[in-house]
Amino acid sequence: MKLLISGLCGHMGTEVARLALAGCRGADPEATVGVDMNACGAEGMPCAVSFATATDPVFTTADCIVDFSHHSATPALLDYAVTHKIPVVLATTGHTEEEKAAIGKAAEAIPVFFAANFSLGIALLIDTAKQVAAAMPEAEIEIIEKHHNRKLDAPSGTALAIANALCEVRPDATVVTGRSGFGKRNPTEIGIHAIRMGNIVGEHEVIIGTPNQTITLKHEAHDRALFAEGALAAAEFLCKGRPAGLYNMTDLVAKK
Repeated sequence: MKLLISGLCGHMGTEVARLALAGCRGADPEATVGVDMNACGAEGMPCAVSFATATDPVFTTADCIVDFSHHSATPALLDYAVTHKIPVVLATTGHTEEEKAAIGKAAEAIPVFFAANFSLGIALLIDTAKQVAAAMPEAEIEIIEKHHNRKLDAPSGTALAIANALCEVRPDATVVTGRSGFGKRNPTEIGIHAIRMGNIVGEHEVIIGTPNQTITLKHEAHDRALFAEGALAAAEFLCKGRPAGLYNMTDLVAKK
């Protein structure tokens, strides 16, 4: 599997490169290249990763693009992928509505794997939370997410994905990000609270409670390698002849 890593210089791009160069998930160490809008040079990379150029064969013949850059780069990246018919794994968050529209349009032409979180554990947490929320329709729901102090978007894309999934079984729910001021809590709201501090890799907690009982579901990431592994698993998934379409972790889990 020939990979083009977008966002090579970032923490996650570096981790994807490290795993790809070790042959994780069928990645070809000899055909792994990377690009970054903030070119940092190969120094400091986990091992010798070449920076792709327009003349590099892997640049246009890659089996899959794995993107851990920035959401603002998504439209241009997708245009390139569609032109060259290359499947894309989008692992960035914070997309605008226009960027989300671009993702949907690209998925009409190529396979696009788009997820807010590439953890299998998060996918299972979401599935379980939906079951609990559906079984306890009167319960109140709150989501707490914690990340390192360098994370730009709040709430996290994962927290929003959890809330949106819960809305599938709670169609009358309203997602509220943060809480301030005065006023009674709306019983149908799903609250999201973001914490940014230190080097927290990522924690997501879903609290579902009634006056008589509370169920707490929590996922904690211990190492960013978790997300890199998931992104490579998604790339491997797309490279198995998937037709054009929009895929996510639910599809990946269902295929295991």
